[in-house]
Amino acid sequence: MNDVHGPAIRTLDSTVVYTNPWMAVREDRIERPDGSHGIYGVVDQLDFALVIPMEKGGFHLVEEYRYPVGRRTWNFPQGGVRDSPSPEATARTELAEETGLRAASMTHLGRLDNAHGTTGQRFDVFLATGLTPGPHSREHTEQDMRQGWVSRADLERMIREGAITDSCSIAAYALFLLRAPD
Repeated sequence: MNDVHGPAIRTLDSTVVYTNPWMAVREDRIERPDGSHGIYGVVDQLDFALVIPMEKGGFHLVEEYRYPVGRRTWNFPQGGVRDSPSPEATARTELAEETGLRAASMTHLGRLDNAHGTTGQRFDVFLATGLTPGPHSREHTEQDMRQGWVSRADLERMIREGAITDSCSIAAYALFLLRAPD
């Protein structure tokens, strides 16, 4: 593989065209390596953590209505915490908020880009084990969220059949499988 050092595209200027508490959209005027100019739209969002809570040969998932896709979806607990001291602290917070579970152990499985063609947002994937139940403290925007435990076989069936379509959860599960012993 070729390793290119430095940016292949130079930013000439950048303008924020939209912002709200969760995201900002900017339009960058760019110059390509051949000298041609263009624009690039970028969505800036907070980095986040995704947690794979595992126990008894299966996993805890959360389900909620996702407005952009117009349906309820299952996924691993995930989210961002502004001013969090670390990705692991974010993972612990999101796990407790969304499921009520606390983990004795958090194993970092990797850091991934989320939709790298439109955003610089990244996320850290953690495997949570040694789970202890407790009360959840979901945000107001998560009021319709519910959770459930599924076996590993059921999780894989849900992915194959399209019941789980969240690309971050599927990518995180791939990291889990790469780290799992044979």
